[in-house]
Amino acid sequence: MQKLFTSIFPALLIFGLITGGDNLSFAQEAFDADAATEAYLASIPAEDRAQSDAYFEGGYWLLLWGTLYSVLAAWVLLHFKISARLRDWAEKLTRFKFIHSYAYAVQYIAASFVIGFPWAVYVGFFREHQYGLANQTFGPWFSEQIIGLVVTMVLFSLLIAGLYKLIEKATRTWWIWGAGLVGAFFVFVLVISPVFLDPLFNEYTPMEEGPLRDEILSMARANGVPGDEVYVADESEQSTRISANVSGAFGTTRIALNDNLLENSNLGEIKSVMGHEIAHFVTNIIFVLIIPFSVVILAGFAFVNSTFPKVLKKYGQNWGVRSIADPAGLPLFFALIAVFSLVMTPVTNTIVRENERMADAYGLNAAQEPDGFATIALKLGEYRKLDPGPIEEFIFFDHPSGRSRIQMSMDWKAENLDEDEAASP
Repeated sequence: MQKLFTSIFPALLIFGLITGGDNLSFAQEAFDADAATEAYLASIPAEDRAQSDAYFEGGYWLLLWGTLYSVLAAWVLLHFKISARLRDWAEKLTRFKFIHSYAYAVQYIAASFVIGFPWAVYVGFFREHQYGLANQTFGPWFSEQIIGLVVTMVLFSLLIAGLYKLIEKATRTWWIWGAGLVGAFFVFVLVISPVFLDPLFNEYTPMEEGPLRDEILSMARANGVPGDEVYVADESEQSTRISANVSGAFGTTRIALNDNLLENSNLGEIKSVMGHEIAHFVTNIIFVLIIPFSVVILAGFAFVNSTFPKVLKKYGQNWGVRSIADPAGLPLFFALIAVFSLVMTPVTNTIVRENERMADAYGLNAAQEPDGFATIALKLGEYRKLDPGPIEEFIFFDHPSGRSRIQMSMDWKAENLDEDEAASP
């Protein structure tokens, strides 16, 4: 894929160079944020736009096919009484209900992994290589899938066992308490991830001392982020994507960026990305998002609570599922959640997208690099559609589109820089 143009190109489009006799002078005009936005978008070759659009738009269909695949997998586990047999094996281990549920969940996750593996190979391996976004061979990729499977079996099984304990103890109101349990669980995972989970997949090494490291730490300190080190993750081993992260709490805070961002971006771009990630940390993204997502989870569990008994009444005896409190019904539980999640896609995407938009605004003020913010949006456009329609963005985008982000950065530039500063990206 062709390298993205630097920000000098739109600057030349906006500011005309006029010659007069033996002297050169620049024609100064009021900075036009709309024209600058169009110039940035026009700097990407049509063939590159077409490829990124095809990749991202293909993801729309993956939402549907992924949901259907999940429902099909649930049907296989239920129809052939695989789930019921897994429950029976779990019940032979001990008389404690919690351990029954945990043992069943471990087996269920393993079985789901096997059934879902062909889909995971297509979506996570072949398709990523098809669009030039992945670097791993199959062996290392598969090894990471196994690591993820083990982590899921250990941690997620605890959540499932806890959820079934709630269903057992509070049959009528479990869906209310369950939403709180899921919210607390994901806060826990996000807190421990920087130190305990992320290093399972990548090596994090301290960034070499130098001006860039000093700039990042200075911006972090200025915004109240604790930490005296910046870490670099070797994610180029896996993909070509750029990323960074400032996350953690209670002593697990980590400021990190991946080597793709470090090696393929200039100072302004890196500062823009780090400003955005610092915004997430400072605004307590974990706790900001947990409330609206808990409401969504609550609605999803209410849907399961009302629908599960109706399906069970018709098919439960054939499946060997006794009640909603029976772990053998977990495939049906997750199939209903998958359908609900598909319908709620615009809602969940909007929740995340608006939070990302706030982080963009904060990051622009923290980094004060509007052109770096614009060009990094173009680089993200290698795998995100740059210029969708408004309805398309509302339904399918969990981040602001490239156009929206560039427009925001150019509007910021128009409001915060004088004409001479705006003329030089």
